[in-house]
Amino acid sequence: QVQLVESGGGMVQPGGSLELSCAYSGEIFRIYAMNWYRQAPGKKRELVAAILKGGSTNIQNSVAGRFTISKDDAENTLYLRMINLKPEDAAVYYCNAAIVSDGRFLEVWGQGTEVAVSS
Repeated sequence: QVQLVESGGGMVQPGGSLELSCAYSGEIFRIYAMNWYRQAPGKKRELVAAILKGGSTNIQNSVAGRFTISKDDAENTLYLRMINLKPEDAAVYYCNAAIVSDGRFLEVWGQGTEVAVSS
């Protein structure tokens, strides 16, 4: 069974920084993409950042220059480094993976970690 476990959320003041982690485990044959989504209260879940199989990354325009996605294959961990946080960044952040496991294509989600930005 493949599992994604996020950590690193918390409350920061505007302008502050956080680094989210997503530890992945289980029988994973291939990773096509690993992503960070977020969902603020009353809003739809949105894609924030993605890292694809070849290592290329995509960042949502609203966080470009402030958020960085990276992955450590040796540690089986996905990261989202966030700087200069704004109140509108407050949300529950979810780790997501598109993988092949046990001969099947799967989309797996973590349980989410909450980020609050407030003075």
